[in-house]
Amino acid sequence: MIGRIGRKPPAAGGGDLPSIDDLAARIRFCPKAGRIWLDDSRMILLHVRSLGALRNELIETLGIQGARALLTRMGYASGAQDAELAIKVRGNGARDFFDFFTVGPQLHMIEGIVTVEPLRIEHDSKTGHFFGELLWHDSCEDEVHIASHGIGTEPACWMQIGYASGYTSVIMGRPILFREVECRATGHAACRIIGKPVADWSDADEDIRYLQPHAFANKADQRRIVVGLTADPPAADMPAPAPAVSPTKQLVGASAGFNVVCHMIEKVAGTSASVLLLGESGVGKEMFAQTLHRISRRAARPFVAVNCAAIPENLVEAELFGVEKGAFTGAVASRPGRFERADGGTLFLDEIGTLSLAAQGKLLRALQEGEIERVGDYRSRKVDVRLVAATNVNLRAGVADGSFREDLFYRLNVFPIQIPPLRDRRADIPVLLNHFLQFFAARHGKLVTGFSQRAITGLYAYNWPGNVRELENMIERGVILAPEGSPIDLCHLFTAGERVDPYVMEMGADGKLSDMSRDAREGRVGEVVDAVLEARTPLDELEERLLRAAVERAGGNFSEAARALGLSRAQLAYRMKKFGDADDAFAGL
Repeated sequence: MIGRIGRKPPAAGGGDLPSIDDLAARIRFCPKAGRIWLDDSRMILLHVRSLGALRNELIETLGIQGARALLTRMGYASGAQDAELAIKVRGNGARDFFDFFTVGPQLHMIEGIVTVEPLRIEHDSKTGHFFGELLWHDSCEDEVHIASHGIGTEPACWMQIGYASGYTSVIMGRPILFREVECRATGHAACRIIGKPVADWSDADEDIRYLQPHAFANKADQRRIVVGLTADPPAADMPAPAPAVSPTKQLVGASAGFNVVCHMIEKVAGTSASVLLLGESGVGKEMFAQTLHRISRRAARPFVAVNCAAIPENLVEAELFGVEKGAFTGAVASRPGRFERADGGTLFLDEIGTLSLAAQGKLLRALQEGEIERVGDYRSRKVDVRLVAATNVNLRAGVADGSFREDLFYRLNVFPIQIPPLRDRRADIPVLLNHFLQFFAARHGKLVTGFSQRAITGLYAYNWPGNVRELENMIERGVILAPEGSPIDLCHLFTAGERVDPYVMEMGADGKLSDMSRDAREGRVGEVVDAVLEARTPLDELEERLLRAAVERAGGNFSEAARALGLSRAQLAYRMKKFGDADDAFAGL
């Protein structure tokens, strides 16, 4: 579908934009509690002068490039969050893509940032094409920048351009980059921005670096560890060979949570301190460990990974410390353990919480002394190893219940890094979608153009219990199932029993479409409860009418009626007995 092209509001106030009633209804104020909400997100009111003071202090502290990068990433995170609200509110109820897309510009106006005038919005879900051209009037960022620095030569709407990129990337399910080509801070009457997929910009790297943490840090040897938004060719261009590097070897993300973890890794990379990576299964702990090694001073030495859960208890010592020939039956040759193989480099111990207490004691000694003994050997060997451990269990709780040694915990817990789950950093989803789509389209030799809007809605509504690993698997499945030359749809993704409650329309028994999201169902139930309480209907009468309605709707099939009510057939029959339907209810039991 091609969205509206050249649809132009008659005035800067946005007279041709959709009604904002559905968005305004989600703003709530509670002065007594000191709370403001937009939907279920807490908001604040901020003086524009305070924003200007903060901006000036950032420029003085970080320099103009560093301040721009920080504020751009801040805007990106805000835009990504507002995109989730857009999907929820208008993901399926909008007349067309224009009405759906303009939730972001309208929220920008509601939040007092700027007045938005869409000039040109193009969209084609089959090819993943997007082009946007918009005007910004009366930007608050320009106001505070001009007040402090006057008219200059560079655009100044840093937060806003990050917002536009983050919002549209989430909406489209692929990285979209907006660029400010005219700005009031450079003497123009209004700000004009243009947005299109990253791959469609020939010089995107200059703008992308503002979305990467510490790209402008004052370091002699700055290493960029974030792949995130890259100018890779789109999936439709189909690079012929599959990439040599697995997608699990690269960090991809743009969310605030992701950037915090990257910042922590950069801080500790130049040291030899032990690092403890914490987080749920599938969040990418090994990826972060590999990146930590790659940007450290040990990068030229080995990175050795060990899955502690996969080593049998009787072989832990041999695997970690090595074996001398003849140490036990089957030891026909001497071989080094993982500590020796990682000498001078990094040893990554995954799922360290699964080690037995005996194995924990042996590991503790090796870490304390910096030396190991092979099984069956009589001498110690010095090793220089940087340890990175990872776990998805609560080690403090393990210390409390005696399943994990307290002294080993404190030896490991020198520099803990908590990696948030994917559901808490949904701004990473569009760049992950784009990254995995390109990789698997090339690997399987398929031309897949992107994701349908319904698929993007479902992906954002899903809770991701398996985190990034589950997303990776689901995208590969979608690439395999999607028809050649078409986008991946919802039916190509959730095929393995995943339970998703998307903001989508479902068809009812009467053939009509209805909103079946959890919010809608709960709202509908609340309306029924209010009506019942106002009517003062006796509880017994309500129960009888509900049971009879369920049986009637099921065509007299008691088993089907019981399932609709969440009861067993016997429970339904028992309840029907008091209403004189015992014979029918118990028939066939």
